[in-house]
Amino acid sequence: MTEDISMVNVSGDRVGMIGLKDIFNDIKEKGITDQETIKHELIQRVKSKNYITEKFEVEYAAALFREYRRFLGEEVEEEDSGIQIKILGPGCASCDRLKQETMTVLAELDISVDLEHIKDTKEIARYGVMGTPALIINKKVKSVGKVPGREQIKRWIMEVAE
Repeated sequence: MTEDISMVNVSGDRVGMIGLKDIFNDIKEKGITDQETIKHELIQRVKSKNYITEKFEVEYAAALFREYRRFLGEEVEEEDSGIQIKILGPGCASCDRLKQETMTVLAELDISVDLEHIKDTKEIARYGVMGTPALIINKKVKSVGKVPGREQIKRWIMEVAE
């Protein structure tokens, strides 16, 4: 049986968390409404399946509470985590080439970004693109259905890095 793993931004870093959906459902069903109680409950339950050092519990609690509010359908402000690049595609040759070209550009520029290759078709559909591979930089669709050249990828990344 595979565990449910969700990605959460914690102080600018994406962290995989096991079992969040079940935890969120349990807390919702209990009807807990006090923010501090929810944060405490989230941390305690998440720690049972995930390693969280005491030093960063406050940051994790804030991130988990933000994700819990999103789970409830509330508007939440995104945590600024620098440059985010997403490559959408099921893992075909073109998708892999786009990822490789992007990684080559990032190495040339010597900058750190949050790079994620999304292969799940349901997740890809959430972005509303009608073809793959697709390149998304900071939530803006830059390319769909083709692999842009390195220079173009570099220009797009430099635009958001400034």
